[in-house]
Amino acid sequence: MKLTNIFLASAVFVCAAVPNLAIADTSAKKIALSNNYAGNSWRQAMLTSWTKVTGEAVKSGIVAAADPFTTAENQATEQAAQIQNMILQGYDAIVIDAASPTALNGAVKEACDAGIVVVSFDGIVTEPCAWRIAVDFKEMGRKQVEYLSKKIPSGGNLLEIRGLAGVSVDDEISAGIHEGVTQFPQFKIAGSVHGDWAQDVAQRAVAGILPSLPEIAGVVTQGGDGYGAAQAFEAAKRPMPVIVMGNRQDELVWWKKQKDASKYETMSVSIASGVSTLAFWVAQQILDGKEVKKDLVVPLLQIDQDKLEASLATTQEGGVANVEYSLADTQKVISSAK
Repeated sequence: MKLTNIFLASAVFVCAAVPNLAIADTSAKKIALSNNYAGNSWRQAMLTSWTKVTGEAVKSGIVAAADPFTTAENQATEQAAQIQNMILQGYDAIVIDAASPTALNGAVKEACDAGIVVVSFDGIVTEPCAWRIAVDFKEMGRKQVEYLSKKIPSGGNLLEIRGLAGVSVDDEISAGIHEGVTQFPQFKIAGSVHGDWAQDVAQRAVAGILPSLPEIAGVVTQGGDGYGAAQAFEAAKRPMPVIVMGNRQDELVWWKKQKDASKYETMSVSIASGVSTLAFWVAQQILDGKEVKKDLVVPLLQIDQDKLEASLATTQEGGVANVEYSLADTQKVISSAK
């Protein structure tokens, strides 16, 4: 056997023996983040996590670039144009937090046809060529009502605070809440407002509807609206209901004060804003030749009464309770996908 053949045979053996050995080099690859909205603390924390984790990846030479872009308006047409511009700029992968599950599909298909890897997260897209990373948002809504059924067995009136109108995440969580009310019919949704996942918007919306509402036993939310709702109830001098929180630091601070003063009890749940870092690593792994299932599901980040202090201690002021993903974490998510 020639020396060259011996070397090639040895190389094949090493690659077979070490399954995690990289078979492609991503150091020259460029990844872009297309984000449709940055008007609340969750989105700000999501962008901060992206910049932190991808900055280290660029510095380490894992990828050449990981540039974030956010549209000025929460419009699917604007985001579609942004994605088309990324195609022209020669990005190898585009990570998307989408304004719509369907309205971006044309632009996403254009990217795929150009050989670009597309990974959507949080706000996912339905175009088959793209990858999707999400939590079970419908279950997030349903489990809020399930929690309230244990906390308030006799039931009562609920106020529903929704997110951004027209966004799939808002529709899914709301559908889960309504499913929960069907499952636990002792509850009735007495009113519904859009809080846009922002405390100031939620406060104004709740303040506007409260005068027309009966006594409210619980407030079901989508994240970024619990503290605003509490302020509205306090200003109106209404009895404080059980408000489900959304992992924002200002919500956790308010909850802690009420817990210390009156043993107030609730729970908090949301998708971790660091899911953007998982989406980045998934895109990098696909570019690196790894096989990744098209749909990945990550768990919700839930804070219960006994975990409040520990969660608050690790949550940045003005931020959101969070989990960021490393490459090793991502490889575990990929390998465990069903």
